[in-house]
Amino acid sequence: MKALILGWVMLGVIQSASAMNHGGMLMDEKGMIMNANSDNLPRDCPAISENVDITIHAGQKHALKFTGKMFAFDQQEWNVKPCAKINITFINDDQIRHQLMIHGLPGYLYPEGMFHLELYGEGQLQASLIMPSQKKTYLVHCELPQHMEKGMKAQLKVDGGDGDLPSIPGISKPVKADIYPVDWTRLSVSVLLLSALIGCAIPFFIIVNARRLKDVLQKVLTKLNVKQKQNIIN
Repeated sequence: MKALILGWVMLGVIQSASAMNHGGMLMDEKGMIMNANSDNLPRDCPAISENVDITIHAGQKHALKFTGKMFAFDQQEWNVKPCAKINITFINDDQIRHQLMIHGLPGYLYPEGMFHLELYGEGQLQASLIMPSQKKTYLVHCELPQHMEKGMKAQLKVDGGDGDLPSIPGISKPVKADIYPVDWTRLSVSVLLLSALIGCAIPFFIIVNARRLKDVLQKVLTKLNVKQKQNIIN
């Protein structure tokens, strides 16, 4: 009976281990790597032209430089030579899940034309891929809901690329810019005018009554000093 139970346990361990390396996907409790490629050359590449080491950070703090964005990579563009081997270190600076996905790669090397790194929280992953020789601009983004729309989008150019992709923060204009219309009513206009009036009146009042305010402040300070001396004597 013990031998049977041990056999079931071992079978479960083997199945679990095989599931961790399945169909080009490496996965553990911290993150996932899909379709990494450090050896196989694209058909149009006779050899690797260069080795490029790139560190990419992802997180909320990198979006602070972009108005209206919530998530971002620390860089929004990279440029490499045709047939370059790119060694990526992906670092998640947040406690939430982020991805780094590159689309449009040749499907015979990268299933679904995709290279994918994912971290479920703070940490880092390393993986490589080899770019084709085609002069092209590739999309780099996080595919989690609203992460790309909120700023986590960049572009990877091979040989200068074939143009900029839309909506890359700090680089290109959005296809459709966010618009936040104001519902102007009598009440909202009244509040705005009242706020502007108060904002102008307060500095004017301070300037006109500066001498009086100074005298009042000095009297208050004098009284406080007298009370402190009395407390010390008592």
